[in-house]
Amino acid sequence: MAQTAGTQAAGTQVAGTRTATISRKTGETDITVTVDLDGTGKCDISTGVGFFDHMLNALGRHSLIDLTVHAQGDTWVDDHHTVEDTGIVLGQALAQALGTKEGIRRFGSVAVPLDEALVMAAVDISGRGELYWDVEIGPAKVGTFDTELAQEFFVGFARQAGMTLHLHKIAGTNAHHIIEATFKACARALRTAVEDDPRVTGIPSTKGAL
Repeated sequence: MAQTAGTQAAGTQVAGTRTATISRKTGETDITVTVDLDGTGKCDISTGVGFFDHMLNALGRHSLIDLTVHAQGDTWVDDHHTVEDTGIVLGQALAQALGTKEGIRRFGSVAVPLDEALVMAAVDISGRGELYWDVEIGPAKVGTFDTELAQEFFVGFARQAGMTLHLHKIAGTNAHHIIEATFKACARALRTAVEDDPRVTGIPSTKGAL
């Protein structure tokens, strides 16, 4: 969802760190996200959407990004706005915490299994934010969670973070397992991509900019 009239967004970054906080308030959601790219995977998650909280905890834990997400949304309508807007704000926080992107590895890829499910993720912190989604999820629900919302989250996250994100299901039938493997695969690829590379000086691009 693009920012519309009535949207209020503000961000802060602590000098000398890769930490950022973004707050965004619309007529549908009120969300604050804090990330620390050099954390240990500590999470404080509260979105009002139980399964989504579970997935965000997996994202933080496996990326080793300390992650605080406090969201209030119009879940009496459905979970769509809360999930989508959280992806937007999390992407904005990641982009701000990355700063100039100097010295990062930039790329990361991994295949993550979860029982019968197997999902591949590939990340490029390219500045060209786009999701390439090839994750077929048969069942429409996990509990009360609409499984199509997983894609909506990653669309907002990738675009606002300025990263090219490929997610591809190799195997899987259980919707919970497929979605969880998707979040964990993204997390593991992202962990590598945002890490400092001691062999890199400056921006990791032949163009000199990302």
